[in-house]
Amino acid sequence: MTKIRPWGPSSALILIIAALGMAIDQGFKLWMLFGFDIATRGRVPLTPFFDLVMVWNYGISYGLLQQEAGLGRWLLVGVTVVITVLFWIWGAQATRRLQAAGFALVIAGALGNGIDRIAYGAVADFFHFHVGDFSWYVFNLADVWIVAGVAALLYDSFVGGPNDAAKTSSE
Repeated sequence: MTKIRPWGPSSALILIIAALGMAIDQGFKLWMLFGFDIATRGRVPLTPFFDLVMVWNYGISYGLLQQEAGLGRWLLVGVTVVITVLFWIWGAQATRRLQAAGFALVIAGALGNGIDRIAYGAVADFFHFHVGDFSWYVFNLADVWIVAGVAALLYDSFVGGPNDAAKTSSE
């Protein structure tokens, strides 16, 4: 039986990356909300295909599972806490830097969006890509961290090292 250990060889790296990513996300959000005052400015075109906007996301990725009621909000906060703890424990045992960094980025993004949900009742999103009539969803830095973290974990699972599932008990 494998022991669950909350601290492992990658814990320090995960802690540093996750704290830095969360701080950058929260700092940018605070600046956009209160320094730049994006809500008052409205849409700010930066390129023909990229704008800064203010959107409050009461759901999860792509606006799914919209939860404007208090219970739904706190359920999403609870799910964020559970996912963060599970990824921390799983990531702490990582033996490769890319794998640890992937876990850290997912944790940073989950915590960044979780803080928004607690503080504002919804997640603050600002980045909007669009081309012609096609409009991609609006997202924030925490979402970027999550996508980059998942991409790192997927990449690492294919090229990072031997596949544990292929090992036999006779090795």
